Amino acid sequence: MKAKTKEAVLRELILQSTQTICTPDDIIRALNKSGTHAKHTEIVRVLAQLVDEGYLMRARSNRYGKPEAFGCAAGTFCATGRGYAFVRPENGEGPDIFIPPHKDLHAWHGDRVLIRIRQEQPPRRRGKQTKSATKSRQEGEVLRILNETRDEITGRIVMRGKMTVFHDDSGKLPEIVVSKKHLMDAHPGDRVALKVLFRGNEKYLPQGTVMKIFGSGLTVQSSADAILYEHGITVPFPQAVLDETNSLPMFVREEDWKGRLDLRSKMLFTIDGDSAKDFDDAVSLETLPNGHYRLGVHIADVSYYVKPGSPLDQEAYNRGTSVYYADQVVPMLPKALSNGICSLNENELRLAFSCLMRLDKEGNLTDYRFVKSIIRSRVKGVYSEINALLAGTADAEIKAKYADVIDQLPAMKELYGHRARLRKERGCMDIESGEVKLILDEDGHCIDVKKRTSGESESMIEEFMLLANQCAAHFARVKQIPFVYRVHEEPNAEKLERLHALLQACGINDHFAKEVPTPKELSAILEGVRGTPFEQIVNTGMLRCMSKAVYEEKPKGHYGLVLKDYAHFTSPIRRYPDLAIHRIMTDLLRGTDKETMILRYSDFAEKASKQSSEREIIAMQIERKAEDCYKAEYARRHLGECYEGTISGVTQRGLFVELENGVEGFVPASSLTPSGTNLTEGIRLSDPVSGKSWSLGDSMMITIVRADVNLGKVDFEVAPEKK
Repeated sequence: MKAKTKEAVLRELILQSTQTICTPDDIIRALNKSGTHAKHTEIVRVLAQLVDEGYLMRARSNRYGKPEAFGCAAGTFCATGRGYAFVRPENGEGPDIFIPPHKDLHAWHGDRVLIRIRQEQPPRRRGKQTKSATKSRQEGEVLRILNETRDEITGRIVMRGKMTVFHDDSGKLPEIVVSKKHLMDAHPGDRVALKVLFRGNEKYLPQGTVMKIFGSGLTVQSSADAILYEHGITVPFPQAVLDETNSLPMFVREEDWKGRLDLRSKMLFTIDGDSAKDFDDAVSLETLPNGHYRLGVHIADVSYYVKPGSPLDQEAYNRGTSVYYADQVVPMLPKALSNGICSLNENELRLAFSCLMRLDKEGNLTDYRFVKSIIRSRVKGVYSEINALLAGTADAEIKAKYADVIDQLPAMKELYGHRARLRKERGCMDIESGEVKLILDEDGHCIDVKKRTSGESESMIEEFMLLANQCAAHFARVKQIPFVYRVHEEPNAEKLERLHALLQACGINDHFAKEVPTPKELSAILEGVRGTPFEQIVNTGMLRCMSKAVYEEKPKGHYGLVLKDYAHFTSPIRRYPDLAIHRIMTDLLRGTDKETMILRYSDFAEKASKQSSEREIIAMQIERKAEDCYKAEYARRHLGECYEGTISGVTQRGLFVELENGVEGFVPASSLTPSGTNLTEGIRLSDPVSGKSWSLGDSMMITIVRADVNLGKVDFEVAPEKK
């Protein structure tokens, strides 16, 4: 663990000291009391840096304080594309602050800015307002741009008369002039990456130069490539990483398995999707004479090959996770590892990290241990085939394929039944994610979209992996060592307010025993709407009302799973947190004492947790944006066609409608009625003239009228009534 520099320590202490407006001498006295001694010149230098960075402000009287003490705030500038913007305070306190036109100091979307909060006034909105909607709104103006957003952005080349400009698809950035010498070979309509040369001012427009051409803006692949580029995702691995990978053995040598538990004779096997190429996990199950179970979850021992501080490790840390979209993957590790020596391929010797668990006849976990092992997977199992075997509908060919392991399946099904019952008893929420499966043709074009369904084997393997993850977190908490936990906290007040509004809109009882509902109470609501028109709406709404699960170095439990202990142990090929805790657990199993573990891994666990959480969010944004582009490509094939959908969102501007296959589009309010609409509680639009209304969960017939692949947006209109 690297020691913090004196300057870093001073920064932290000064920020702690400046809770009110004070002089440098006040700060020095406060630091002296805490045992930290620094020269006046050192304090003044650090204060100046903190002022430049917007963390502190300086009054004319040479007094310093945090921006809030001066009626100011630092935050992220969020443009709307409609002439005004908001600033999201970085201290996380209070609502977003409205920035009216001409008060933005020409800040761009994503800039870090310092603003003065000028006044409070209620927002001007049309239609009936809720109490929460009529609360006073903070308004501000930008004083300084602290950090400019990335100087490389993606969008399209378009013509404005005789002028060639770069157009940001979101509409949140100004159009940027691109001269002929800066166009490369880009043509109007091409999707490109642009470097900003000049941001513009009162006299001159912004200027830029094309850095990369992705291709026609009409193709989904160019959109996906631009999304990856925009988020800083590099597909090729650096040469140093490839060189290290090439130096690794691509088969298990006898010297590699010394000291490991020999499980080569065990009938264990992998179960995954039919298109999977990397296999993190294998399972095995034995039924004991007393009716108890011995469950094995065997995970690829990636940490054996990816050494701390190596180019491979640094690249995996930087990527944080593999990124999946459509039929593509940007892996965290090179394929020679992810699909090769670290993948538990059929009938090949592999190094593993095994969690060996004992469960009683009711499915309760009674004991576990972690061991390094050597294994050989007997079968490359496929979910659909296992589902057929469990249902008794498999043909002779499938039965022959699974001959070595088929005897384990009835016991696995039985154990899963016990675990599913226990999961329900503790109130674990079973929220449908609404994931879709994109069907692509041989040229990579999206020709169909289907709701993703899962069978019994998917749920069974998920439960077995969850058990191993639970054991890993319990192992670390009991040993009191630094770790990377998967944390899911209860929903906050703002999210709960949204949940109450949604439930009331659907006519569902939203009374809970306490201020924060228990997972069991929410689970009962989900069960109550199953099979009703509100099922998808409530599932999606409840998912949005949940806090975001993150990685943290402290164990705080998992609200959604109703577990005190949880971590991610089972996917080290594609997630860095799993690789990180394998490394930590390996060191402890070697006999390293607790004090050394704390010194060695405290800083690592904290940084890995933060990095992994950030990279996970980026990966999710990429996957969601790319999926929307593919959905739009599919919708473009069906322009003019009519479908029945369900209203999934209501805004003043119009309705979001989701089709049965998961494609969502927007119906503008202007196409509903010419007389204008009123918004009620964010769940209903109504026409005061005709008396018509459109509410969350209602069915409606729509026509697909537009599909923008670049933006991943689909527009609907109300379908004409049949005569």
